[in-house]
Amino acid sequence: MVTDGLATTAKINNVRFQFDEETRLKYLSITLAALVLAMPAALLAHGKEDHNKSKIVTVKKEQKAWGIAGDAKAVKRTIKVGMADNMRFTPNAIEVKQGETVRFVIANNGKIMHEFVIGTKTELDEHAAMMLKFPNMEHDEPYMAHVEPGKSGEIVWMFNRAGDFDFACLIAGHYQAGMVGKIKVVAASMPFGARKS
Repeated sequence: MVTDGLATTAKINNVRFQFDEETRLKYLSITLAALVLAMPAALLAHGKEDHNKSKIVTVKKEQKAWGIAGDAKAVKRTIKVGMADNMRFTPNAIEVKQGETVRFVIANNGKIMHEFVIGTKTELDEHAAMMLKFPNMEHDEPYMAHVEPGKSGEIVWMFNRAGDFDFACLIAGHYQAGMVGKIKVVAASMPFGARKS
């Protein structure tokens, strides 16, 4: 397309078109108006539906040192966990029985994004270091919940191995600020609530 003073010449499929300035502006205005009118229709067609509810989610069941993704039908207990902008979890210590499948309902009571990630101290340390290097890194595992401000997330987890594990927010800076907690998985042979000395 070449503009020469008051005329614009365009070559489309080896055919030359010449427009005066008034005609060019008219076609430009019509094209822009059509685009503007089409946008609301596209936005309305998309709607405000929650895509997560309409998706069929297949959970990857991979054995970890701290357990395996649980089956929602096997949940015997729900544990509510709050996250806040003071970089703390409430509660920050949780005790479960070996073999227990738990539903964690994680509420972000803050004004910034937080996450709840279960793991060993070593795994969380490594992942936190990666998040510092790559803060926009995306990950989606069944032992993680990324929760927007004012929203809630869920994790269903089966603790099939006894031991002491951790949970944390691994968003860059949050882990380093002390946004961590502990999970004690009591061996099946040990009475619930009993602690080793």
